[in-house]
Amino acid sequence: MKITYVKKPLFLMLAALGVLMLHLYKDTNNSQHDDIRFQKKKFQCERNMSAANISDFNTLPGHIKDFLYYRHCRHFPMLLDIPNKCGGPEKSSDVFLLLVIKSSPGNYERREVLRKTWAKERQHNGLRIQRIFISGISGSGQEAQRLNRLLQVEHKLYNDILQWDFTDSFFNLTLKQILFLEWADRNCPNARFHFNGDDDVFAHTSNMVEYLHDLPDNDGSKHLFIGHLIQNVGPIRSPGSKYYVPVQVEESDSYPPYCGGGGFLLSGYTVSVIYDMSKSIRLLPIDDVYMGMCLAKAGLRPESHTLVKTAGLYIPSKVDEYDPCFYREVLLVHRFLPGQMFLMWHQIENPNLHCSSSFKIHETQ
Repeated sequence: MKITYVKKPLFLMLAALGVLMLHLYKDTNNSQHDDIRFQKKKFQCERNMSAANISDFNTLPGHIKDFLYYRHCRHFPMLLDIPNKCGGPEKSSDVFLLLVIKSSPGNYERREVLRKTWAKERQHNGLRIQRIFISGISGSGQEAQRLNRLLQVEHKLYNDILQWDFTDSFFNLTLKQILFLEWADRNCPNARFHFNGDDDVFAHTSNMVEYLHDLPDNDGSKHLFIGHLIQNVGPIRSPGSKYYVPVQVEESDSYPPYCGGGGFLLSGYTVSVIYDMSKSIRLLPIDDVYMGMCLAKAGLRPESHTLVKTAGLYIPSKVDEYDPCFYREVLLVHRFLPGQMFLMWHQIENPNLHCSSSFKIHETQ
């Protein structure tokens, strides 16, 4: 029998070609997956063109027009999900405090600091704290793809991001809340309490757990909604304001009582009530006011807590405004930069921190 040998250079060439073809196949496959992953308009909620018939519609700013065109849109595809974050619906009651943090895709530094400080997942006095960041889409084209990939990498490392395929903007904060409420109803219905807040607040979550645990009804089955209470106010009609709400969006000149959106605490029961009420209340772009509307429809009220300081702390002049002794008893203060947050958390968590009785929290002036 004659045996034919393949010359070594030819063999190496064929082997290299095979490896190249394998990589090309994998790259093509990955590219196809990326196209699907980042194709924002695969699902698209159509404009409500009848919005253009609203009185003086053409005089409104562009972002107000867009809000009115798409006000009816409430359901968007999820890009990142963590359905078992709470251990599934049946085990979600094991979560004592669920931290729900609103964060835009580009706020990587804030998320990283929070993971290492007040939003660290842990047991405090035997009570479980879990963390979720909720986000949409920022930018367009390649920028949006890069930010999406950033969230994917974070998600893979930390398993803590919910992302939907909608534009992450100030006027879509209410939409973000509604999408989260729907997710929570499906995946985490029995978490006892929620903290809902921004990624630039300093939340003393250890104090929060202790405060909630000391309540007479500390299983989350009763109404609770506390924060910085705002009442006897109405829509801002000045077009130059970030919070501008024209009569075409909200006709009433008064808002129900609500808590400032920088951060508030609520029970699992109240989360469920707000979600149920939201199904029949049209969206308002100011998310904290919208939560107040849902409470009002249910016949419930938010309450004030003196240790929630979304307007900041009043600290006397000629005193270090970042002295940890001013912050050791608070529940929440707005606002902190990432470096300030990191340092403050480690200072107040230091068991050797000693403060004199002269350090008292004052009402914001």
